[in-house]
Amino acid sequence: MVAILALGGCVSSDGLSTKGRMTDISALSAGKSLDVSSTRGSTRFASTWPAADWWHALGDPQLDALIDEAMQGNPDLTAADARLRKAMASAVAADAARKPNISGSASVQAIHVPSDVLPGGATDEDFTPKILGLSGSYSGSLLGMRHATWEAALGREHAMEVETRAARLALSAEVTRTYARLAHAHFAHDLAAQDVERSSSFLALTTQRVKAGIDGMQQQRLAEASSASSRKQLEQASHEIEREQIALAVLVGKGPDRGMEIGRPAMLHPVALALPDNLPADLLGRRPDIVAARWRVEAAAKDIEAAKAGFYPSFNLNAAIGLVSFHTDQLLSLRSRYFSVAPALSLPIFDADRLRAGLAGGNAGFDLAVADYNKTLVGALNDVALQMRSVRSLDNEAAVQRQAVESARDGWQMASQRYRRGIASQLETLAMQQAVLNAEAAMADIEAAQIESAIRLVQSLGGGYAAAQNEMPPDTINKNQTSGTPS
Repeated sequence: MVAILALGGCVSSDGLSTKGRMTDISALSAGKSLDVSSTRGSTRFASTWPAADWWHALGDPQLDALIDEAMQGNPDLTAADARLRKAMASAVAADAARKPNISGSASVQAIHVPSDVLPGGATDEDFTPKILGLSGSYSGSLLGMRHATWEAALGREHAMEVETRAARLALSAEVTRTYARLAHAHFAHDLAAQDVERSSSFLALTTQRVKAGIDGMQQQRLAEASSASSRKQLEQASHEIEREQIALAVLVGKGPDRGMEIGRPAMLHPVALALPDNLPADLLGRRPDIVAARWRVEAAAKDIEAAKAGFYPSFNLNAAIGLVSFHTDQLLSLRSRYFSVAPALSLPIFDADRLRAGLAGGNAGFDLAVADYNKTLVGALNDVALQMRSVRSLDNEAAVQRQAVESARDGWQMASQRYRRGIASQLETLAMQQAVLNAEAAMADIEAAQIESAIRLVQSLGGGYAAAQNEMPPDTINKNQTSGTPS
């Protein structure tokens, strides 16, 4: 046995190792960017994480129903569920491969022997064996190759399960964003209709002034161009409504007619957003993409363990027990019993670098999984920081634009009063009305951007996902980061 183990060095894994190193989140500079102390006095921020059904806080029953419909009918989500079931089946198959295999059999072997060669008194039946038996087999390696393969498959199953939850989060966020854009498109259509009415009045008034000799044809052409531009914007607004309706129909997995059935949404308003104090550290268990990436690193580490085990001896055990007889009436007697046990031990001596190639591939797969994890982690932190800054910036823009809207409305009211008193012209009044429409349109754009940014911030914080203790991968990765040589 000692000699056999010594021969295990005939196929060596010397010089093969991993290079990937998982980034520690504490090593990433994010303290200033993710500092929430300055937002504690704002009603726009809260000290808790988003709820799992975060969209309910927006208070729109139609939106709630659309998200429920999307969760049932979206093809991408159906595909994600199918991939999860496939990963689960692979894990079950890997688990079965590491366990003993037992099978039963019954057979009759008919052998015809010429009568002229049969001994005296013998018949064909004397040469027709009947067999009943059970056989079993078990194989393994000294370092648990099949166990490691099963753990790798299990890790990929966990990763796929978390990625399915990430797909649900992405779907709920996209439905909400599209729904908010539909509401904004309706509002933009209203403003465009008002602008068409204003420009038509302006054109009619200009035409009268041209006929009266007050204005020239230049003013006439400008008024006509303004009216045409307003009608064009109205048509674009109608097209935008149809486009968002179709987008929602796609998300819920239905035809375009389903989008036409969606009632006009009310303008959504961003609610209090979640910015917990211990944001960077807790983000590791709140972002499903980070948790899934960690599981894939764990699975890749187990693939390395399985590859390393191949460098050492493996063993097989085959056993059988049963009954065999040439005569049916003697088949169940004790004299007909048989058994066999066949243990075997094998070890690699020369395989043309097959095992080294497998381990090198496993090391590369691990490095790739680590790189993907590091990219996901860095992207998550920067995503949160970007959305936080966007929320703050849009809040400031909204405050300024609200003042602009109020000023425009005050100017329009003063112009209207001056017009009614005969002091100002109708042209001045219509011009001030245009200023109000422009200011309100800009305000609506900012509010739509606020909703978009709020939804993206919720999504960047994990959208209510919270990994349970058994959903987090075990801390067994570091032992695979130092050497690819079996110990």
